[in-house]
Amino acid sequence: MIDPAEPAAFIAAHTALMAPPLVPEIQLHLATENADIWQQTEEALGDMGLPPPFWAFAWAGGQALGRYVLDNPDIVADKRVLDFAAGGAIAGLCAARAGAEQVIASELDAFAIAACEANARVNGYDIETVLGDIAGRDEGWDVVLAGDVFYEEALAQQLGGWLERLAKRGARVLIGDPGRAFLPTGKLDRLAEYSVAVTRDLEDREIRQAKVWQYKRA
Repeated sequence: MIDPAEPAAFIAAHTALMAPPLVPEIQLHLATENADIWQQTEEALGDMGLPPPFWAFAWAGGQALGRYVLDNPDIVADKRVLDFAAGGAIAGLCAARAGAEQVIASELDAFAIAACEANARVNGYDIETVLGDIAGRDEGWDVVLAGDVFYEEALAQQLGGWLERLAKRGARVLIGDPGRAFLPTGKLDRLAEYSVAVTRDLEDREIRQAKVWQYKRA
């Protein structure tokens, strides 16, 4: 039984420290039994309102963002960086490793926040976490990282307008995406592409082609 008041205990019991294939420089608490962790949280949804454990997997978009940031550290060095819908904070931790002045990881799920904090501790980085919906806010971030967020039409429309506004006022907004259906490619410039090893149970394949995009600023 999942205790919603003890996310750290659940993470410890159902994950192991692993290095994502595309960013072996960091370690994350990742699911050891993919089907098991999904089943447990989905069974608890009706009673506790727990979302699926997106934080327990190194999704292709986040891995691509992390790789790009590590290979191009000047993008985040000495900058204030938001890792939006962070999951386990893979992109944010790579930004911290690359020299970001401040990293903020935001999530709607308390379990994801606990995972972000656990992952930060194990990698030796200080990041801030924000639990709640910050879409629509602007706190002056220099760089915004968002991986795998364009998977539903309504959500894509909501987030797309907000991210575009951040870019227009001067933020560098980077998107990691493995070909989700609602990515607004007409408003983006493609920066890089990677072959990313992923979980067959979740993606129905072992390799995805993930691209890093940047919102146009003019």
